[in-house]
Amino acid sequence: MKKEVLTSGKASFKIEVPYKLIEVGEKGPRPLIIYLHGFGQNIGTFRKQVEGMLKINAFHLFIQGPYPIYERAKERTVDDWGRAWYLYDGTQAQFAKSLELGSEFVQQVVDKILNHIEVTRICIFGYSMGAYLAGFFALSRWMHVNELVMIGGRLKTELFEDREHHYRHLNMLALHGTRDDTVQAEPQEKSVTRLREWGANVSFIELEEGHRLTNAYIDAAKGWLEDGGYLLF
Repeated sequence: MKKEVLTSGKASFKIEVPYKLIEVGEKGPRPLIIYLHGFGQNIGTFRKQVEGMLKINAFHLFIQGPYPIYERAKERTVDDWGRAWYLYDGTQAQFAKSLELGSEFVQQVVDKILNHIEVTRICIFGYSMGAYLAGFFALSRWMHVNELVMIGGRLKTELFEDREHHYRHLNMLALHGTRDDTVQAEPQEKSVTRLREWGANVSFIELEEGHRLTNAYIDAAKGWLEDGGYLLF
């Protein structure tokens, strides 16, 4: 029997991804802080972990990762499943492609939000998997980011070696735990040194913590932003 493939291709599949914007302080222009959670988290669990950040006079934008993590145990509804920001199979080409797709998604949400609020500056705050994406977003969309906070991640500067750099306006805080066995501190320290060479104002701080996001990390990030001119209540 003769078999012939008549056509093949790819089709888009729509999935709805929630986000939440919280206004803290009096009405009027203020900074926007964008939050990107870690692997297996969602905006609900992450919001609870970073509750201390909501003492900053700012717009706080929580975005959920687009990729749901299937739970065989069926102990939670789909809405409560954890999420991921990108698909990584160990190859750098796939990693870079997925980071760009994730950044495009975040940019779409931010652009929509900026149509309704007036911001004075933008900070992107990422933890673990969200930190990788936050770093890529800040370097690839440098004109949109003033502050970058990365906790337990690594800045992928190697993906930007051949590009023209515009980072003199960028302030970055890299927080790492001395007991973090998931993401080692040394590669991140090398990456932020490279970013500093490109003109950014970089602070690399190690805390006596593991990989888990603790109040010590939140307090350090909050204090750094306050030193940089963000107002606290």
